[in-house]
Amino acid sequence: MTDVLTGIAQVAILTFVLTSMVGLGLSLTVGQVLAPLRDVRLVLLGLVHSFVVAPAAAWGIAALFGLSDAQTLGLLLLGVAAGAPFLPKLAQLAHGEVAYAVGLMVLLMVVTVAYVPLVLPLLVDGVTVSAWDIARPLLLLMLLPLAVALAVRARYPGSASLAPILNRVSTTALALGIGAAVLVGLPAIWDQVGTGVLLATVLLTVVLLAVGWLLGGSGRAQRAVTSLGTAQRNLSAALLIAGTSFVDTPEVLVTVMVASLLLTAVLLLVAAELGKRDGASAGESAGART
Repeated sequence: MTDVLTGIAQVAILTFVLTSMVGLGLSLTVGQVLAPLRDVRLVLLGLVHSFVVAPAAAWGIAALFGLSDAQTLGLLLLGVAAGAPFLPKLAQLAHGEVAYAVGLMVLLMVVTVAYVPLVLPLLVDGVTVSAWDIARPLLLLMLLPLAVALAVRARYPGSASLAPILNRVSTTALALGIGAAVLVGLPAIWDQVGTGVLLATVLLTVVLLAVGWLLGGSGRAQRAVTSLGTAQRNLSAALLIAGTSFVDTPEVLVTVMVASLLLTAVLLLVAAELGKRDGASAGESAGART
C-alpha cells in the first residue's frame, strides 16, 4: 500500500508542477513576469531574506531546540534552498501578485543552483553538491515548460483560455499529492514527535513569514508574495541533496521530508487565510461604497 501511495504522490506532484508551470505561462506575458523584478530594492531584499536570513534562522532555531547534528543539517538544507513551484499557487490562494510570484520563483531557483553548491560545503565539512543535479529537475520540469508556455502565449494569445483549466488540474493534483505524501509520511512524522523538529519547523516558517511580510514590498499583494516566497523553501532541491549526499545518515532525509510536509501544510493554511481576509476586506469596501 505504501508503494502505491508513494507512486500516487510522485505522479500527482509531477502533474501539479507541469500543469501549474504551463498554466502560469499561458496566463502571463514575459513583461508581466519581469516588471516587478525591475524594483532593485525589492529583489535585493528577496535575495537577502532567502539566502541570508533563512539559513541563519534555520541554524539558530536548530540550536535553540537542541536538535541533533543530523536534524540540524536537515533543517539547514531547507534554509539554503529557495525557489519552489508552490509559490505561484500560494500567491493565487493569498490573492497576491501572481506575476511577481513567478518572477521571484524563477530568480530564487536560478540563484539556488549556484548558491547551494558553493555555500553548503562551507557549512558542512566533507560535503560536495553537484550544481547540475540540482539544476536538472528545475530546468526540465519547471523553467522549460514555463518558457515554452510563455512563448506559446506570445505567439497565440488565444491560448490563454486554457490557463483556467490547467489551474484547476494543478490544484487537484496538488491536493492529491499532498494527501498521499502525508499518508506515506505519517510513521516518520510520528517518530519525530517530541524531538523538537516539528516545533522548530513551525517556528522557522513563522519567522520567515514575518520577515518577508515586514520587509517585502510596498503593497499588500507584494508583501504576501515575498512573505510566502521567503518561507517556501525549495523542497525538491533539499530532498535531492539529503537523499544523495547523506546516504549514510538517513535521519537527514527523514528530517527534510517531515519538515517539508509540515512547512507546506502551514503555508497552505496561511495563504488560504490571507486570501480569505483579503476577500472579506474587499467585500466590506464594496459594501461601504454602496
